Amino acid sequence: MNNPYRALFQAPGTLGFAFAGLLARLPLPMTGIGIITMLSQLRGGFALAGAVSATFVLTYALMSPQISRLVDRFGQRRVLPVFTALSVSGSCLLLLCSYWQGPDWLLFISAVLAGFMPSMSAMVRARWSAIYRGTPLLQTAYSLETVLDEVTFIAGPPLAIGLCVAVMPQAGPLTAAVLLAMGVCALVAQVGSEPPLQRDAEAARQSVSLLRLAEMRLLTVLMVAMGIIVGTVEIVSVAFAEQRGVPAAASLVLSCYALGSCVAGLLFGALKLRTPLHVLLLLGGLATAATTLPLAFAGNILSLSVAVLVAGLFFAPTMIVAMSLVERVIPENRLTEGVTWLLAGLNVGVAGGAAVSGQVLDVLGTKAAFNVALCAGVAVLLVTLWGYCRLNASVGAGLPRDAM
Repeated sequence: MNNPYRALFQAPGTLGFAFAGLLARLPLPMTGIGIITMLSQLRGGFALAGAVSATFVLTYALMSPQISRLVDRFGQRRVLPVFTALSVSGSCLLLLCSYWQGPDWLLFISAVLAGFMPSMSAMVRARWSAIYRGTPLLQTAYSLETVLDEVTFIAGPPLAIGLCVAVMPQAGPLTAAVLLAMGVCALVAQVGSEPPLQRDAEAARQSVSLLRLAEMRLLTVLMVAMGIIVGTVEIVSVAFAEQRGVPAAASLVLSCYALGSCVAGLLFGALKLRTPLHVLLLLGGLATAATTLPLAFAGNILSLSVAVLVAGLFFAPTMIVAMSLVERVIPENRLTEGVTWLLAGLNVGVAGGAAVSGQVLDVLGTKAAFNVALCAGVAVLLVTLWGYCRLNASVGAGLPRDAM
C-alpha cells in the first residue's frame, strides 16, 4: 500500500517549507501562555496577566486575516517580513516593559503590536494547495497540517511555561519571538514553493472581506464553536484533576484529547474517500456534538480521559473537511485569507470557551462547566446542518469554483 504522506514530500521544496512552517507556528501557542506565566510571576497575580494575554489573542484573531489578505495580493516574501518584524518588536517591548516594571498601559500596547503575527499555518497550507490543488494529496496535506497544529499546541505551552519558570520569567515569550523570526526567514527564503500571484480583475476586489460570503461565515462560525469545545475541555480538565487531588493528571487527560485528534487526522488523510465534502461535514458535526455528551458524566480521571479521547477522534477530521471546503468555495488567489479566517475563528473560540467555562466553573463547578462544551456541540450540529443544506447544490454536486 502506498504511503500518501511519503508521496507528499516527493515534490521539490516540500520538506523545507513544512519544517520552516512548523518552526514558525510554535510561537502562537507559546506567546499567549508565556505572557500569563511571565506577568503572573512578576506582577503577583493573574488578572493583569490574563488581560494582556487576551489582548494579544484578540489582536491576532482580528489582524491575521488582514495580513493574509495582503499576502494573497502581494506575496509572502513582501508581506511576512514586515509584520513579523512588527510582532517581534512588540514582543521585545513587552519583555522590556516587564523587566523594567513599566506601566500597565504599555504592556497592553506591546501586546497589541505582538498580535500582528502572521498565520503561519495558513501560509504553509497555501503552499501545499498551490502544489496539489485538484488532487487527492491535498486532503492528505491538510490532514498533516492539522496534526502539526495539534503538535504545536501540545508542545508549545509546556515549553513556554518551563522556560519562564526554570530560566527567567521572560524566557518563554523571548524564545517564541526568536522562533518566529527564524521560521519566517526560512520560509520566505524558499521562493520556489511560494504560491504565484494572480494579477487579474479579481485582485481589484481584494479589499472586500471574504466574510461577505455566506459559506465563509458558516465555516468560521463552525470553527468558533469547535474552539469553544477545546477551550472548555482544557480549563475544566485542569480543575477536574485538581479537585480529585491529582493535578498532574490533567496533562494525561489533555494528552488523550490531542492523541485522539492526531491519530484520527493522520488516518483521515490517508483515506481516499469518495463521499462529498458537505456530507462529511454533516457527519463530523453529528459526531462532534454527540461526543460532548459523555463529558458531563465523567466521574474519575479514567472515564474523563476516555471521553476526551473519543471527542478528539472527530475534531481533526471535521477541521480537515472545513479546510477542504474553503479551498472549494473561495477564489484561488484568496486561499491564504480564507484559511486564516478559520484558524482565527478557532483561536477566538478556544479563548472564549476558556473564559466562559472558567466563570461557570467558579460559580457552579466542573459538571456545570462541561455544559459549555455541550452547548457548543449543539452549535456545531446546527451550523453543519446549515452547511449541508447550503453546500449541497454547489460543493456536493462538484461544480467548479467559478460556478458557485
